[in-house]
Amino acid sequence: MEDEARRRGQRARGAVGAPGPAGQTAEHPVKTVDSGLLARLAGLRAPVDRGLYLKAGLGLAALKFGAEAALVFALTGQLFSPLAYLLPLASLRAGPLDALPDLVLVAMALWTLPFAWVGATMSVRRARDAGLHPAVGLGFLLPFLNYVFIGVLAALPTRRTAPAPRALQGPERGVAAALTGVAAGSALAIPLTAFSTLALGGYGAGLFLGGPFLMSAIAALLFNLRGDRGLGSTLMVGALTQAAAGALLLLFAFEGVICLAMAAPLALGVGLIGAAFGRALAGLEHRAARGALGGPALLLPLLTAVEPAPGAALEHVVETSVEVAAPPERVWEVVLAFPDIPRGPAEGLPDLLFDAGVATPLRARIDGAGVGAVRHCEFTTGAFVEPITVWDPPHHLAFDVVEQPAPMAELSPWELVHAPHILDGTLRSRRGEFRLEPTAAGGTRLTGRTWYTVDMAPNPYWALWVDAVVHRVHLRVLEHIGQVAGAGAP
Repeated sequence: MEDEARRRGQRARGAVGAPGPAGQTAEHPVKTVDSGLLARLAGLRAPVDRGLYLKAGLGLAALKFGAEAALVFALTGQLFSPLAYLLPLASLRAGPLDALPDLVLVAMALWTLPFAWVGATMSVRRARDAGLHPAVGLGFLLPFLNYVFIGVLAALPTRRTAPAPRALQGPERGVAAALTGVAAGSALAIPLTAFSTLALGGYGAGLFLGGPFLMSAIAALLFNLRGDRGLGSTLMVGALTQAAAGALLLLFAFEGVICLAMAAPLALGVGLIGAAFGRALAGLEHRAARGALGGPALLLPLLTAVEPAPGAALEHVVETSVEVAAPPERVWEVVLAFPDIPRGPAEGLPDLLFDAGVATPLRARIDGAGVGAVRHCEFTTGAFVEPITVWDPPHHLAFDVVEQPAPMAELSPWELVHAPHILDGTLRSRRGEFRLEPTAAGGTRLTGRTWYTVDMAPNPYWALWVDAVVHRVHLRVLEHIGQVAGAGAP
């Protein structure tokens, strides 16, 4: 009876705000931070001094490398170099990892994500512990530069004077929420891309529209879940999510720099819309309402499995013309076969497009004459095989394309990029022609046309990029023909 009375008295004192241990009251309980091993490694509150940062970093890196090296050796019999592990360069990576099946590489990519989370969260807390803004720790996510950030964070001493962990406050809470959102959203990039390209073998609206929308929506939802952080900050989180997703796809060799740069405007635009949607979703008071709106959004990437082919039968045509100061008879001879095109800048401007890896025209030769002859236009990635269908010298040469090389050699730290669109005919040149028209000045108006199809959605978006690239290829060839024909600069 006395114990029961004492407990009732304690509850009564607590109800009026009587102080508890360490100044805690029932009205304003002090939040403590779990300092267990998991919280110290993967949490967002427990402090990280440089000793823990170094020990955990070296230990987890050794664990990850050891497991991956053992897997590579078991499957290929080859040794995985620690240098290739630390520096993902093509010259170091060639061999062991390139021999692994695609699904094993996907599994290795997914296995990396928890380590990336631990590294990022510990870096954020190490920056805070060293007296820096927590956002400095996000430098851990920057390829190659991350080693600079890691070295600096490992060297700086502790500058915080608080003797015990505390709850996140102010900008720290915002950085933690942003990190959580960006990590959760961008982590979907690998499974979504693998499912669409490796399992379904397609590049549809579910991947290019549903994927960015869903990733940024999830990031924005988590960012605003405990309070509205504003549209501007939310859009920034959505943009960072797309950047992180692109970095993951590059890091795990699902895409190269060229394709990521082409996809970036589309992904960013759709991602910002998704971020605004996620913020609105977080503002709903009831979970049932969030589920009613958010549930269908989760199904967007699955559109890839049911959507029809994105317009492979729709042909696009690119036309480019130049004026050549030579008669059609002379130009015709060079059109049929021309010598090596000099590598380097054209018109005084750098050829950044071709330097980045887009297939570059080199030379042309022809076997035979008349309809049925076969023209070979050689590029840096291989040769186009073009049987002649129209032979009308010196006015009109037309041909089909029965074989073509890869449209690009992707710019990537990896030797092999697992992007099916490079080799599977997603972009297909169908036919082409040259037309030569005499001009009043005694020269020739030389026109090149290429018909192609692109089997990627949204088709009009990708056609804009392909049109620009094909037009640049046309210019390189036509200008060279003009120079060889003796006209100088066309």
